Amino acid sequence: MTQRVFTLANQLTLMRMALIPFFAVALLGEHNGWAMGLLLAAGASDLLDGMLARRFQQRTSVGAYLDPIADKLLLSTAFVVLAVRGQVPWEVSIIVLGRDVLILAIGLVIIVGVGFRPFPPSVFGKACTTAQVVTVFLVVLTLLMPHPLLLGAKATLLWLTVALTVVSGACYAYRTGKMLPEAPSKP
Repeated sequence: MTQRVFTLANQLTLMRMALIPFFAVALLGEHNGWAMGLLLAAGASDLLDGMLARRFQQRTSVGAYLDPIADKLLLSTAFVVLAVRGQVPWEVSIIVLGRDVLILAIGLVIIVGVGFRPFPPSVFGKACTTAQVVTVFLVVLTLLMPHPLLLGAKATLLWLTVALTVVSGACYAYRTGKMLPEAPSKP
């Protein structure tokens, strides 16, 4: 990984982070078309920054941290705001946020305690993130087009998101627990 910070890929990630408050304001103000547009722009920037980083060898340690942070901030904001609007049950939002806070807390303790970062993505983690992204997109879409089929899919996706969030959180905790005895002690 290179040590450059302001690569085009990282700038796109920072732009995605800058879109989050505008997305939240659009959702809270019930400007659902704007919210969908901002959500699509954030998704496009996520795809593009990853593609650019790989294609032009712009992978950086800063980008490795920023990209998942940007994704989690967007998803966390979306789940909270959609819960405030009554479009997502608070229980779902709390489970999604709880898992992320737990992972963050465990990660910080490990980094401070033993000085390494055991955050390799797992199949369950990727499936969980995918379910969360699709769920947020579908919930915002139902605000624009409240078709009965979309509303039924929304309910199914909400519970799939909960299941994958719980399973991925448990797998993360298990994998991290297994890695801890192998971790070198911090000098």
